Amino acid sequence: MRQGEKFLSGGSEAKFFLIGQNRRGNWVAKDQRGLRGGLFVSRAAALKFALFENGNQPQLVVAMPGNLELDLSADAFPAPAAQVLSLAA
Repeated sequence: MRQGEKFLSGGSEAKFFLIGQNRRGNWVAKDQRGLRGGLFVSRAAALKFALFENGNQPQLVVAMPGNLELDLSADAFPAPAAQVLSLAA
């Protein structure tokens, strides 16, 4: 990590990341909760992103065999129940 760079998550808490290829052959990197991730043209780029996001902890990056899809739809990240209730009121 270069001096002055910050984690995109806004904190230094390490996260578990998965990397693998999707059905189309693109490389995917995403965190365990599906809150951060992206599509990449190479495995190296996906790994670099995952390492940057988790504080350069390679033990928290797992390469997945088979297909790994990145879901960016609105249904992929349901709001917590407390937020849903406050919006309905």
